[in-house]
Amino acid sequence: MKKLFFCLSVFLFLFSCTKKDAGPNVTGADAEISKVLEKFYEAYGKSSETLYSKPIAEDVFTPEIKNEIEEIISASRKDMERIRKSAHPEDKPLILEGSVFTSLYEGYTQYKINSIKIRDLKPEVKIADVTVGFENASVSPKIQWSENVHLVNSPGNTWRIDNITFDKIAQVKDLKTRLNDLRAEFK
Repeated sequence: MKKLFFCLSVFLFLFSCTKKDAGPNVTGADAEISKVLEKFYEAYGKSSETLYSKPIAEDVFTPEIKNEIEEIISASRKDMERIRKSAHPEDKPLILEGSVFTSLYEGYTQYKINSIKIRDLKPEVKIADVTVGFENASVSPKIQWSENVHLVNSPGNTWRIDNITFDKIAQVKDLKTRLNDLRAEFK
């Protein structure tokens, strides 16, 4: 009887020491989408400075969005160079400032993927609508908002950001409109 009680005690002790599940295990397309968004927000979410210091990632944006961003950056660099060589080098060039890819100019202090909805657009093309919640606790009072990130799964089975629908706090409705406005301003 003592052996049984001892074995049961050891079993219960070992069972209680096992690691608890931290939540649902994300796999498949949801995991791929989460990785793209993690890479995107880590590199570009808080400030536009990264756009000037590194090439635009090939595996984050659709080719159309990537090309438009590169055109804007190129025009901005040309304006910087023009002003640097001008009679008034202290003038401010056209540059991207703030958080270009979020609703709030100041950016966010944290974000969380709230939901991912995937649907078929064509037999070989899928689209995903991802609701992302944001918070900026560095301002008082803190600001919370959400945005919808739209991704496309191209024939190469890679998820890429095709647009972002901003919250009503933004001055424009979505990323494509913002990039269009910036491109017009920088020409």
